[in-house]
Amino acid sequence: MIGESFIDVDSFQRAKNGQVVAGDVFLSRKVREEGRIISVLSDGLGSGVKASVLANLTATMALQYTSAYVDVRRSARTIMDTLPICEVRKISYSTFTIVDLDGDGRTRVIEHGNPPLLLLRGAELVPVESVEFTLEGWRDRIIRYSEFELRLGDRIVSFSDGVSQSGLGREDLPLGWGQEAVSRFVRESVARDTEISAQGLARRLVTQAVANDSGVPKDDITCGVVYFRHPRRLLIITGPPFDRERDANLGELVRTFPGRKAVCGGTTANILSRILGRPVTMSLGQLDPEVPPGSAMEGIDLVTEGTITLAKAAELLEKGPQSEGTRRNPASELVSLMLESDIVQFVVGTRINEAHQDPNVPVELDIRRNVVRRIAGLLESRYLKEAPVRFT
Repeated sequence: MIGESFIDVDSFQRAKNGQVVAGDVFLSRKVREEGRIISVLSDGLGSGVKASVLANLTATMALQYTSAYVDVRRSARTIMDTLPICEVRKISYSTFTIVDLDGDGRTRVIEHGNPPLLLLRGAELVPVESVEFTLEGWRDRIIRYSEFELRLGDRIVSFSDGVSQSGLGREDLPLGWGQEAVSRFVRESVARDTEISAQGLARRLVTQAVANDSGVPKDDITCGVVYFRHPRRLLIITGPPFDRERDANLGELVRTFPGRKAVCGGTTANILSRILGRPVTMSLGQLDPEVPPGSAMEGIDLVTEGTITLAKAAELLEKGPQSEGTRRNPASELVSLMLESDIVQFVVGTRINEAHQDPNVPVELDIRRNVVRRIAGLLESRYLKEAPVRFT
């Protein structure tokens, strides 16, 4: 993040029916010292494990070369020359769409084999001018290269041909959904929900593509979205301050924070209730045997129990937002809040909670703080969020 811009990157995917793994891969990397985000969508030849290996190899190499500013032609040729040759079709093939974006909006895009990406400014499609070229030894392959400046609010939508070819053979879609219909669907989705997140838009497009295939995907279906916008902020407060005289500061932070707020911990919630003069009421609408019930407080988006809920949230983040069987409970709601935000600011109280730890145990072993560090690390490394942690 540079200044007041944030690069929101996310994806959604469904594997071809009957396959354990998808042959499409979407990978992203943050080059923190340069304020850059690089994302790659790759579609391996065929489907299943073999296609997944090809796509992973392609995407990993593309990330490495792009982050090092290797010449476009050199990196593309190296990727193509490295891929193994299919014994049946006698070709080496894996598509790629590479988006390299910095915090000021400067963008480079390299495309090979995937449907052309979509650049949206609000709900309007912006034409992308590109230069096409071929490589020695690969004259049948066309590479497209483009450079442009993103503005705040712009989105880049990339997808595999499982999206554009979905519904192929249906009476009303004899040639598949098609690029034009996909573009129209994306524009209409953004027009209906102007603040839709990258993950939300990717999920919506993939869900519709699966519906085109009557709920049985005929190919791997993947969409990746880059959304360049003002950051969405979330404050998570857990644990009482070490010094009780700082309780009032905690209340002032909640009053003035410019974003959504979550409180994790009964003691913390009671402190804020007293300071702010707002009652805490128990919520019994979502009882779950694994996660204590949440509560409600005016001006707070989510109030949960502390350590158990945070540990469960960390587990859900490790599994990924697309994992099967995720139940709706305070932990999953906390994860949703975090994934819908760009900057997740943790304020962690350092007063020892005797219910969880002997006061004589060293401070670094405090369960709550270790869980928060684990969550912050996941948010930054896997989900490309900003997750500062402050102890008080």
